[in-house]
Formats: sequence, C-alpha cells, structure tokens
Amino acid sequence: MDRVKVADAAGLMAGYGLDAWLGDPRRFHPVAGFGTLAQALERRLYRDDRRAGAAYTLIAVGTPAALGIAAALATRRRPVARFVVTAAAAWTVLGGRTLRAEGAAMSRHLRGGDLPAARRRLNHLCGRDPEQLDEAELARATVESVAENTSDAVVAPLTWGAVAGVPGLLAYRAANTLDAMVGHRSARYARFGTPAARLDDLLNLAPARLTALLTVAAAPQVRGRRAEALRVWRRDRNDHPSPNAGQCESAMAGALGVRLGGRNIYFGRTETRPYLGDGPRPDFRHIARAARLSGTVGVASAVLAAATALARPRRRAKR
Repeated sequence: MDRVKVADAAGLMAGYGLDAWLGDPRRFHPVAGFGTLAQALERRLYRDDRRAGAAYTLIAVGTPAALGIAAALATRRRPVARFVVTAAAAWTVLGGRTLRAEGAAMSRHLRGGDLPAARRRLNHLCGRDPEQLDEAELARATVESVAENTSDAVVAPLTWGAVAGVPGLLAYRAANTLDAMVGHRSARYARFGTPAARLDDLLNLAPARLTALLTVAAAPQVRGRRAEALRVWRRDRNDHPSPNAGQCESAMAGALGVRLGGRNIYFGRTETRPYLGDGPRPDFRHIARAARLSGTVGVASAVLAAATALARPRRRAKR
C-alpha cells in the first residue's frame, strides 16, 4: 500500500486523537494567529464591494493552502514526516473537544439555574445576544450551535483532509474562520463578506450532509430513533435559510426529539427561523445528549476520513 496514503490516514486519526485528548492549545493557537493576520489584511484591503472581498478571500485562504501544498510536496517521499505534519495540521484545525466542553459547561450552568453564567458562556458558541435569552432559549441556542459546529469544527475539516491532505485541512479552516469574521450579515460586511460566506457554504455542502446522515445513524446512542431522525431531517432540512446549517440542526432535532428554530436575537438585528422538529423545546438534558451525539459523529467521521484517504487514487509520478 502507498506509504503516503497510509501516513495521511494515520495522521488524520492521530490529529483527531490529539484533539480529543488535549483540545485546543491554550496559548499561541495557530487559528487565532491566522485571525490576527486576517484582520490586518482586512484593514489594508477593505472596501464596500464584493471584488475587494473576493481579493481578500483569495489571499487569506490561498496563502494557507499554498503552505499546505509546500508541506505536502516536501513530505511526499518521507512518510514519517508526512504523518507528523498531517497530525499536527489536523489537531490545529479540529475543535471537537472544545465544542463538547462548551456544551457541557452550558448544561451545568442551566442545570444549576445559573442564568448569568450561562449567558456569559454563550458567546463561546454563537453570536446571539445572551441578555435577551431565557433558560429555554439558551438551551436551544446551545443545541443548535453544537449541531452546526459538529460539521464546521470536526466533520468538514476531516472531510477536506481526507480529500486533499494538509492543503485541504488548512484551506478549509481558513475559509471557515473568514466566514466567522466577515461572512455574517451586517452593514460593514454585506458586500465585502459575501465571497467568504459563499466559499464557506460551498466547502460545507458535502460535510453538512454527511454530518446529518451520521447524526441520524447515531441517534440510538442518545435514546433517539433513527426513523424519526431521518423523517425530521428529510422534511425540515431545506427550511433553514442556510444551505448547510439546516441539514445538521434538523437531524439533531429529530435525533433528540426536540423542536429547534424560532426567533433569534443578535446584536442589533432579529431573525425568525422556521421550526425544525416536533418535540418540546430543549433543556439542559438535551444539551448533554447533543454533546454526546456530537462525539459519536466525530469518531465516525474520523474513521471515514482515514478510509477515504487510503482509497484516494494514486497519482502517477511524472517522468
């Protein structure tokens, strides 16, 4: 078997294991460093039009991708180095342990009735205005964030790592980080942030659907029923305004037997989302189940990513 493909597959599994064991680095996180550089680039390139946003996105995503290509070329005949580089890159871009830890913290705060602590914690997961949310809405926001970020922080980077190796890992994380920075709806980013948002949507099309299918398959792990999760997913997945978030959230709603969606309050704006699922509104118990389901989906996606890396067609060497 091709030693490079074995190194890629083993590196993805090792990177997932490092994230599950250690979580995000507490200091000098490379993604945070990328964000700082992206902010500096934005200050130089910002104009209120899409062409400036496209140039910004091309540079900010293309640079990490180019570094990944250089690393892949430098290690194409060195499987041990390839394994180390792939594992380090995967650990850097994954965020499953942190996601589950944030969900667990929110569950503890709500179980104890500590709404001020829960409100302070919410901005670790999403951008809603926590001061406007009661216990039920804090729980809903958390479950929805766990569902969506299972794709963004785990399944999607592993998928692109399986398909394109280190360049795929780095390019995906750069695009997803840019979307979080400039891809949201606001007066400043309505045009400039559109290219980053559209690129993130494109890169997440397949991973979001894979996340939904894995969530349906894993529903019995949290006392859910696969048939019900599948029914809700098929019925509600396209009702969400996002082409990808609705896939993950509807599958999670069906697996947990809850109803998601409704009125979302952000800083300065309000959005009303369609309801997903048929059950009660979630509470702290559903957050714990969502985090457990996210972990199961993550393990399954890591195994699938390794298998995909092993199955990649071998490139013929140039003469």
